[in-house]
Amino acid sequence: MKWLLAALTALCITLPTLAGQAAPGVDDRLIEQRFSRIAEELRCLVCQNESLAGSRADLAMDLKREVRQLIKEGKTDAQVKDFLVARYGDFVLYRPPVKPTTYLLWAGPFVLQLVGIVLLIRFLRRRSRKVDGAAPGANESSTPMPGRVSLGKEFPFPERSDVQRETPTRNCE
Repeated sequence: MKWLLAALTALCITLPTLAGQAAPGVDDRLIEQRFSRIAEELRCLVCQNESLAGSRADLAMDLKREVRQLIKEGKTDAQVKDFLVARYGDFVLYRPPVKPTTYLLWAGPFVLQLVGIVLLIRFLRRRSRKVDGAAPGANESSTPMPGRVSLGKEFPFPERSDVQRETPTRNCE
């Protein structure tokens, strides 16, 4: 009996924590459709890679209430976006307008890709010149290739003259 009472008490304590915040009621389906369309085009300022519609951050909830209120006041979609851009900057839009302050944002990925291609081409040309200009036996004599065992003269320790070496002999009888 005591375990049943303890389980019911634990259940009563934990159930309120599972309850979520109720979504604000929407009077009109058109308002909800407009809100959804606008919220998908806006960025959550906390999450940054999530739309306002999908975010559950506190600031996003405040922005959602603000957008709903502006829609209820009769503002157009453009006026709602303009209000948020004036307040938070172009960053709030998923598709910011092309203007001098956003040129780097729009052209940046292409410039970085072009720089990467130029650097890759320069690297490959220098590498091919080194391979073409090398002597035919250069790889075998000076620097062994990685993963290759070299048995040549490039032994790292100097030869000692006081040590006699025995030459292996073959018994070919």
